[in-house]
Amino acid sequence: MNKLFAQSVWPRLFVILFTSTIYMTPCWAEDFSDSLLAYAVNIHRTPVQSWPGNGIYIGRGLFLTAAHVVGRAWMTRPKVVVAGQGYPTRVIKEGSLEGTDLTLLAVNEDLLPSRLSLRRMTLCKQAPVPGQRVVTIVPGQVAHSQILSPERLPIETRRFSTVIADVARTGNSGSGVFDTDRRCLLGIVSRKISKSQSGPYSGRTKTQDIAKYFVPAAEIATFLPAGILNEGQ
Repeated sequence: MNKLFAQSVWPRLFVILFTSTIYMTPCWAEDFSDSLLAYAVNIHRTPVQSWPGNGIYIGRGLFLTAAHVVGRAWMTRPKVVVAGQGYPTRVIKEGSLEGTDLTLLAVNEDLLPSRLSLRRMTLCKQAPVPGQRVVTIVPGQVAHSQILSPERLPIETRRFSTVIADVARTGNSGSGVFDTDRRCLLGIVSRKISKSQSGPYSGRTKTQDIAKYFVPAAEIATFLPAGILNEGQ
């Protein structure tokens, strides 16, 4: 009797466990995407600019954003805003829109919420490839997107070789682009890329946003002072 019971139950149990594993796997990436929200912050100038500026916490009281979000820090006196609370910053390294569109800000780590104290961001080692699924992160929002081939851009903009789709839904300048499979930072959103076309009959020029360029992890690694950020896969 026990032998017959074991023969009938174990095959069914194996099927249940195997099926559960299959259905649980996609949820892992989704859960990880949500966990990235803690790294997303707003960047405010003084006085506060009319457009939203974003940034990413990378650990040790350091925040990475696009250089043009901050502008000239000695004039704009930027603050990092976490959950509505603004924190004064000091500039560790400042780039430029025309050069490397990155600025690294520091906040006294003792002032930050405890939920940030142990967090460390990892920088991706592998370059993004066309078709790769990614997410962008801003405070309170995860947006799914994918890497586009530079060949889909107008010739004059193909120097911006790391781009994502879904322009309207993904984060503004300073947002983070993440590889959720490898759990690492792929880049920081810098600017929109648009193309203009003239109507065949009206002669009016129509501008369409087609992609967003992000400063890639390789360029971030070169920009950051040595030893600040861990390297991923």
